Parts: sequence; C-alpha cells; structure tokens
Amino acid sequence: MRILSFILSLFFLVVASCSSSSKATDLFGIQLEGNQKTFTKGAQVGIALNNKKDTEVTSISYSLDGESLPVTNGKVVFNPKKLGSKVLKATVSYGDKTAEITKDIKILAEDAPDIYTYEVINTFPHDIKAFTQGLEFYDGVLYESTGIKGESSLRKVNFETGEILQEVALDDTLFGEGITILNNKVYLLTWQSGLGFVYDATSLEKTGSFTYGNSKEGWGLCNDGTSIYKSDGTEKIWKLNPDSLTEKEYIQTVTNRSVFNKTNELEYVDGKIYANVWQKPSMMIIDANSGAIEGVINFSGLKNRVKQHSKLDVLNGVAYHPERGTFFVTGKRWNKLFEVKIKKK
Repeated sequence: MRILSFILSLFFLVVASCSSSSKATDLFGIQLEGNQKTFTKGAQVGIALNNKKDTEVTSISYSLDGESLPVTNGKVVFNPKKLGSKVLKATVSYGDKTAEITKDIKILAEDAPDIYTYEVINTFPHDIKAFTQGLEFYDGVLYESTGIKGESSLRKVNFETGEILQEVALDDTLFGEGITILNNKVYLLTWQSGLGFVYDATSLEKTGSFTYGNSKEGWGLCNDGTSIYKSDGTEKIWKLNPDSLTEKEYIQTVTNRSVFNKTNELEYVDGKIYANVWQKPSMMIIDANSGAIEGVINFSGLKNRVKQHSKLDVLNGVAYHPERGTFFVTGKRWNKLFEVKIKKK
C-alpha cells in the first residue's frame, strides 16, 4: 500500500511540474501587423509580443538573419541584405527565464522585374547533337558541357565554325550539367549523382572531383572571379569556395510577388547573374547579393530560327564574351549559336 501511495505521489508531482513549466510557444507569439507573413524589402511593419497568458515580461528583442531588429514606435523595418524565406526571432526574458520565439516570413523584392528583349548580331554553326548544358568563354575559347547519359561531355569549341577542338566524355552513368572556369580550372556538375569534377582548362585532363553539400542537385555554374555560384533546381543559388568547393552561403531568387525556383544555367556579369529559366525561352537577371530578379529577357522566337527536328529541345546555354560585350546563347540540339545584344523593352 505504501508503494502504491508513493507511486501516485510521484505521478502527481510530475504532472504538476509539467503543467507549471509551459512551453515558450504556449506563453508567447510574434504578432505582425495585419497578420501578414509576406513583405517587400524596406517595409515598415507593426510588431508586438502576443502574451498569451499575461506573463510578466522583463525584456524583449527581435532579430532577423542573426542581426538585431530595432523597434521604433512599435514598428520594425525589414531590410535584409538577402531576400527570400526568413526566420524572425523574438528573445523574451520573463522571471528568471529566457525564451526564443520564431515566425516564418518572406521578404520579396521592392520592384517588378524590367522586361528585356534581344537583337541577333551574328549567327554561327552549332553541333545539332549537343544537348547543351553549360556554356562559357575563357581566354577567347568557348567551352561547352553536354548532358544525357551516354552522351555527356566537356568540350572546347571554335564558336565561329562550330568545330569541336577538344573533347572528353563523361562516364556513361553520368548526366553532365553546367560548367564554369576559374584560374585555369573547369568545374563541371552532374545532375543527380551528387558529384562534380575539376579539369585542367588547357588539357581537359581531370584533376579532381567534389561532392555536393546541402544543395539538392547539380544544374548551373558561374563565377565572379573569386567565388563560384551553383544552382540546384530550387530557389537557392549557392556560393562555393573554389578551393574546397564547400557551400559557404546561398541567395534565394525572388520577384516582387514570390520566391522563384526555376533557375538553370548561369553566367555572371558585373554583379548580376544571368540565368536560363528552366524549360522556358527566357532568362533572368539576378542581383548576385540580394537574389532579387531585376529583369527578365524574353527569347521567344529564337527557337524558330534553328533547324526543326524531332529531338529539338529548349533554349539553354548562356556565355558572355567580355571583349565583344555580347552574349552567346543556344539550346539543346540546336544547330545554331546566336550572338545577341540585350535591350530593354
């Protein structure tokens, strides 16, 4: 009987203890003006602590992306360096305790993307069998990567004649994706194998390999002369250390209306990332720091200028020629490479 009494006493003690130590989310919440969860960059938003049980609070502070978020007249300003999905955090002190409360929000671009069109300057021959994935100029030579298992390759091309100057094949089990070239090294992605390769830009000899970190897949690559940028089929573009190939951070591609997740082949020019939109005849101009999609280039009609055949596929591949100041674009199994100028509509 004494044992039963002891067990019952212990049970009620545990229950009482649990009921007196409520979770922080039972006590507090973050209340935003209009109950909104999506805001534009620079928005001033009313903020308050939802004190659900009238707990005595001694202090409260807010932060976004780990940076303090000052409150002025009951409002905060959402002005992060990088846009996209964010976690808003409130740190609440009450009694002898401190709790952290979070709320998921989205910060979008201030302005709608500008619309651009194109002017064809020159047309050059292109290998109609090439399932083009990556395209980049380096030391005046056009480098190209192609996809499809059993057909994937890395090659150097004479862009004026379409002649393949040098070529190495990938293993038949691999689906080649985007490339970029930095410090005489070619970095090449594969699609779903979680594996990338490094080649000597002169000889095309394979010198190394690397695995992906948190990025989902391998899609496109570009570089700013210091860091490498990698798209993975999501809204994220990852920034990689070119020596270790580790993912340091990422930006998210956003418009003034939504987070966008169709970024494919990449090219970096003067602080902007030019990115093919997956399965669309268009290209985005993305701010490489914030992720804001500042422009959209409409390439409609370009596919009609190439030879029509049963295996013809979508626009893909963008390379900037710094000496000529123009872009070169093509597509998967296109027989032409186009030199174009981008013009605001």
